[in-house]
Amino acid sequence: MTTLGNTGGFATGGTLPPLPEDWERRLAVAAHPDDIAYGTASAVARWTAQGKRVTSLPATRGEAGIDALHPDQAAPLREAEERPGAREVGVDTVEFLDHRDGMIEGGPALRRGVVRSIRRPRPEVVLTGAYPVRMVAGVVNQADHRVVGLAALDAARDAGHRWIFPELADEGLEPWGGVRFVAVAGPDRPTHGVDVSGEPLERGIASPAAHAEYTKGLGAGGLRAAPLPDLGHPAGRPRPRHRGGGPLRRPAARLRGTTTLGTATPG
Repeated sequence: MTTLGNTGGFATGGTLPPLPEDWERRLAVAAHPDDIAYGTASAVARWTAQGKRVTSLPATRGEAGIDALHPDQAAPLREAEERPGAREVGVDTVEFLDHRDGMIEGGPALRRGVVRSIRRPRPEVVLTGAYPVRMVAGVVNQADHRVVGLAALDAARDAGHRWIFPELADEGLEPWGGVRFVAVAGPDRPTHGVDVSGEPLERGIASPAAHAEYTKGLGAGGLRAAPLPDLGHPAGRPRPRHRGGGPLRRPAARLRGTTTLGTATPG
């Protein structure tokens, strides 16, 4: 397994190389229903406008995300908000792994679920969230995000291995080793950018607006759609709730560099 651009960071000239777009299918793996909406929705809007197919895979239904609502009430509400939010950026297929929100455990069960969802649509690219303990501007990354990000990275490799989760073959899901790279959103040192100027940016802002009840439940200090900072300038620095930066100093979704996947067998 080879990771490209580990040095990351903002280039001296204030630009990031564009993320490759010579692919047709992508699986977006996230911990919670709103994670893609607040992270890379504008990039997803750009890709679906190009005719690419993006499938969304939240690991939970986000049932623990609204303090004033019991999880049994919050789960269907958040699912109901996720589907129109995904459609705003051209995503018609949303699958839920139904792990417990806030309590996701890393291990074979989680990886198997992601592998299953990779083998079905057979994506060429997997998108997931950053998994370090600390993220942009030192913000502590939530536990579910860390666990799911690592599981997605491992599952992208495991999906092509016949003897890892061989029981999936009984479901008609043969190994798929066609994942070319994993893109990780929200790192502190991005290596690639996606130009989201124009309509993709507008659609990306509309996507989190669909999560109205969740956002309301966060209170006055919650996330909100807002203009993106210009991270093309070398001195530019993102605020934690924003994404930006990229080639030509245009608004961009910030994605960590590409990770190419070989046929390495886990030891």
